[in-house]
Amino acid sequence: MTKLKSCYIRGIPEAGCDEAGRGCIAGPVFAAAVILPEHFDYPGLDDSKKLTEKKRLILRTIIEKEALAFAVASVDHNMIDKINILNASILAMHKAIDGLSIIPEHLIIDGNRFKPYRSIPHRCIVDGDALYMSVAAASVLAKTYRDEYIVNLHEQYPHYGWNKNKGYATAAHVLAIKKYGMCPFHRRSFYVRSLQPLLAFE
Repeated sequence: MTKLKSCYIRGIPEAGCDEAGRGCIAGPVFAAAVILPEHFDYPGLDDSKKLTEKKRLILRTIIEKEALAFAVASVDHNMIDKINILNASILAMHKAIDGLSIIPEHLIIDGNRFKPYRSIPHRCIVDGDALYMSVAAASVLAKTYRDEYIVNLHEQYPHYGWNKNKGYATAAHVLAIKKYGMCPFHRRSFYVRSLQPLLAFE
């Protein structure tokens, strides 16, 4: 495992930001912003996609205890359909930054697209969640909070298997949409439209 860097710029409060659920066809997109102590070092911290669910939950507790500040926010499926998933992901990150108890002086954004947040300088870094601790921490929080939300939602709509697929377009999920139709929490925009030939929607 590659050792993650503690920060991009030393000596200032720097927030790492990441989202979860961008590629789903149901439910909200979540984002987190995390400011870690400059010398924070936890060897098991990594991109949330590389970690087991058990490890993510252990790390969530550690991050929430050790972070100087953290916040998690979401944008629902209706807004995703209205402004598109990219803009919704950025909006969720802005909302998460809004929630920080410390105003960051620099932002590290996972990915290659972002809209400036107020006058705070930012740096977009592809695979930033595998390079910087604060971004990895944000990915863990965004992922665990979203998974928790979608698993609870699964209780209302169990036939889509969201407790397992977390809203992603698995074969079982797609077949369930074909059999039962879309529920109120499915995204009607890009992802579901892209499946129309397979689902044979009218």
